[in-house]
Amino acid sequence: MTLYLLVKYLHVRGAIVILGTGTGIAFFMLMAHRTSDAEFIARTASVVVIADAIFTLSAVILQPVTGGLLMMLSAMPITERWLLASLGLYVFAGLFWVPVVFMQIEMRDLARKAAEQRGALPERYFVLYRRWFAFGFPGFGATMLILWLMIAKPF
Repeated sequence: MTLYLLVKYLHVRGAIVILGTGTGIAFFMLMAHRTSDAEFIARTASVVVIADAIFTLSAVILQPVTGGLLMMLSAMPITERWLLASLGLYVFAGLFWVPVVFMQIEMRDLARKAAEQRGALPERYFVLYRRWFAFGFPGFGATMLILWLMIAKPF
């Protein structure tokens, strides 16, 4: 296996991890939220926060590294339009992903507190959940578009 193919494999694998973890996190948070069970939401959100820290964060850090290596190894100029669009979308997705991480942490903490007090989830939890849900669409959509640009290189 050449160095280029190894780096390309790691780059594609990173994209899969970002998309897969993002999809899984969204699904499990949505399913937990639908129960309205503060204890279950707190446990689920705890796992989600860990998964985001281990899987998503590591892939998000490695993507620009492997992408930069691929550019160097293939002598691809950064001025390629599909690449510039991908980089712009990567920053755009990050602008939605970073706040979502903090929302998940706060939702976890609010659910933990409600569970400990055997009370209802506070209104702040629902405000955060709606915002978390809304932020998922542009963040995840941008990531899907980046994947398409990586594969199709349309311009």
